[in-house]
Amino acid sequence: MKRPLADEIRPKTLDEVVGQRHLLAPGAVLRRLIESGTDVNMVFYGPSGTGKTTIANIIAQQTHKTLHRLNATTASLQDIKDIIADVGTLLAPGGILLYLDEIQYFNKKQQQSLLEFMENGSLTLIASTTENPYFYVYGALLSRSTVFEFKPVAPAEVEPAVRRALNMERERLDLPVEWEDEVPRHIATACGGDVRKAINAVELLCQAAIPVDGKLRLTREDTLQVSQRSAMRYDRGGDAMYDLASALMKSLRGSDPDAALHYLARFLEAGDLITPCRRLLCSASEDIGMAYPQAVVIVKACVDAAMQLGLPEAQLPLAQAAVLLATAPKSNSTSAGIAAAWADVKAGRTGDVPRELQNVHADTAGQEREQGYLYPHNFTGHWVRQQYLPDALKDVVYYQYGDNKTEQAARTYWEKIKGQ
Repeated sequence: MKRPLADEIRPKTLDEVVGQRHLLAPGAVLRRLIESGTDVNMVFYGPSGTGKTTIANIIAQQTHKTLHRLNATTASLQDIKDIIADVGTLLAPGGILLYLDEIQYFNKKQQQSLLEFMENGSLTLIASTTENPYFYVYGALLSRSTVFEFKPVAPAEVEPAVRRALNMERERLDLPVEWEDEVPRHIATACGGDVRKAINAVELLCQAAIPVDGKLRLTREDTLQVSQRSAMRYDRGGDAMYDLASALMKSLRGSDPDAALHYLARFLEAGDLITPCRRLLCSASEDIGMAYPQAVVIVKACVDAAMQLGLPEAQLPLAQAAVLLATAPKSNSTSAGIAAAWADVKAGRTGDVPRELQNVHADTAGQEREQGYLYPHNFTGHWVRQQYLPDALKDVVYYQYGDNKTEQAARTYWEKIKGQ
């Protein structure tokens, strides 16, 4: 049976690995650890197809250990016990290297079962995860491991691997293989930094190619169909989603409408309406706030329209909301104010509600007390000097007027009314 191309082309040495120069360049820490044969427990964190499994294989060869692979989505405690049983036997004369893929799917008890063997050195663990290990990996296991972050591979680094795969397919197939000039570059760009996806696209293209004049010709049109939608990593509820949500929010706050539209489009391409709608609504109050108070009303209308329309038409009101927020004047005075007030409440800095503000209807019948509340509408300008905060906080200022036109107009109005 013919081996999958991605497996056949898998690098055997560190110099053949595509990308991850920050980890594998001469002198980099991970490379030095591998070349020295040091037994270090590691956690490889990063998206799929970036070399985590390949490097684990190379480490196993370099350290002369018996490599065992488990996937946490299907493995059990018994699988771990079976592997540990090989320690000290002829089946594992140099020790055991356990490569545990998708460790985030192991529960705390399963992760804890590895600690004893990591401590006594009978097992070297390399765990991989596509999610942030500081959220998903048990703290005691993390403290015994070194985390290395793998990054999506740039198209310029993927393209040589694509060309190598094309040449390998040319050797493996019975008919000659030719391709249009744009094919390698497009595959490298469309794979979204996932080298495995790029290699699989090459193999699929060759399998689907129609013989013409005794040759297999790979066209740009076929490449577009094979690689469509693959350039974007998105896992609802995963790191990629939160990274996009953060990027959208920060682009709105940074007044960059082009970036805001870009990240919004990535959500739309993934079919996720809920996440960008939440970010847009939040930004309207957090980042624009009193500088343009009507923004939240307009954005809410745009969000409601988008949810009623559904995709693809939802793109229109959401794009309108994104551009509005990105180009609107900014103020975080309200978000800063509520944050300061809430911090005081959490710290216990509260105090009794002033008598003037208490609910008189709560007094016992026949024991009513004079309240002393001054009704502002009975006074000029609908305002009268009166204490509203508890005694312990009576001089606290939470809200600071922003430097935008709207808030400065309000400030001028109230300074005149209050005679300041």
